[in-house]
Amino acid sequence: MTNETDWYSPEAATFGDRVAAARERAGMSQGVLAKRLGVKLATLRAWEEDRSEPRANRLSILAGLLNVSMMWLINSEGEGIEAPQDVESLGEDMQTILTDIRLLRAEMLVNVENLGRLEKRLRLALEAPQHV
Repeated sequence: MTNETDWYSPEAATFGDRVAAARERAGMSQGVLAKRLGVKLATLRAWEEDRSEPRANRLSILAGLLNVSMMWLINSEGEGIEAPQDVESLGEDMQTILTDIRLLRAEMLVNVENLGRLEKRLRLALEAPQHV
């Protein structure tokens, strides 16, 4: 019995998860893919860690190099790759744990973005002239 939320579903996998999985399926290291894309290794790592996303032109090139559709990279729809065999063969408990980890990771990324916005607001407030 498969879990309702599978590895590459929009609910479980992130953009970065799909990039990393497609890169691995293509047999490329992060360094090789970054070089082929013409980006820094740190940039590709940020994409795979969901700290940033590529612009449309890089996304198009990325999809072509990985032999997947841009839509699959963005939202799991369209031509992509199949879930790894080892994930499908995991028990339902393990699949649930993996899903929970991915959801927690996504929540943490949202919180990091919120923290960044709050920090920016604080800096602006500190720089504003003080009225007495």
